[in-house]
Amino acid sequence: MMDDLDAPALPQRHLLHRPWRLRSLFRAPAGLVGLAIVLLFVLVAVFADRIAPGDPFDTSAGPALSPPSAHHLMGTDNLGRDLASGIVHGANTSLTVIASVLAISAVIGISVGASAGFYGGVVDVLLMRFAEVFQVVPRFFLALLVIAYFGPGIDKLILLLGLTSWPFLARVVRGEALSLRRREFVESARATGASGLRILVRQVIPNLLPVAVVVLTLFASRIILIEAGLAFLGLGDQNRISWGQLANNAQQFLQRAWWMSVFPGLAIALSVVGLNLLGDAVSDMLERRQ
Repeated sequence: MMDDLDAPALPQRHLLHRPWRLRSLFRAPAGLVGLAIVLLFVLVAVFADRIAPGDPFDTSAGPALSPPSAHHLMGTDNLGRDLASGIVHGANTSLTVIASVLAISAVIGISVGASAGFYGGVVDVLLMRFAEVFQVVPRFFLALLVIAYFGPGIDKLILLLGLTSWPFLARVVRGEALSLRRREFVESARATGASGLRILVRQVIPNLLPVAVVVLTLFASRIILIEAGLAFLGLGDQNRISWGQLANNAQQFLQRAWWMSVFPGLAIALSVVGLNLLGDAVSDMLERRQ
């Protein structure tokens, strides 16, 4: 068995090396709509400080309960805060939570699922039983308990969701790895004398990434709802503006100031719909290519 460093280059036969075209990815109008919404959401979140400079908690932005106007496009709330500024900075909060949770979930889920499916046997059984322990945990109610006990904070929410959201991704990745380990390019890589770890990292995991992206995209919408739901219940980070926090503040003014509830709700709904449409489009593209 030759050393991995001296092994010849492995055959690269994975989806990431195939030509990708935007029109093949988004043939349906729904895919383009989802992409447009997600891009808008990301751009607003990334450039929140430039789009709405200043403190979103500033109570001197304008008169309280002012309806939408040229000076305040989405009106003001009961404290005189500009609602548009709150929506923009709320997008930044949501993107921070989504990106951090997905990064943690991706690392754990892909590592566990790929190893279980590729090695099989006892490794598969142990890793899948380990995943089942986290899969049965009700994330929302666990988040309620953790935040109620340790106090609110975006760092606690990110860590909690990231460490409990990977089991479904691991199961999907495992199923794909079970199929890939029998493919010709994996067998030819074994014939070159490459170790199992090298084949897993260089051959199997790159093939799993497109499938993992679909799962993570669809899960991103659930993260938005969980974060907004906790903030709506008053368990969010009070130092960061949130769409759920804005919706919670609007409860007492539904009849007097309709804009206080409509715009945060619209922001949540649009971002969730956009992520779901994008995930469906990517999933359909993968089915056609397979």
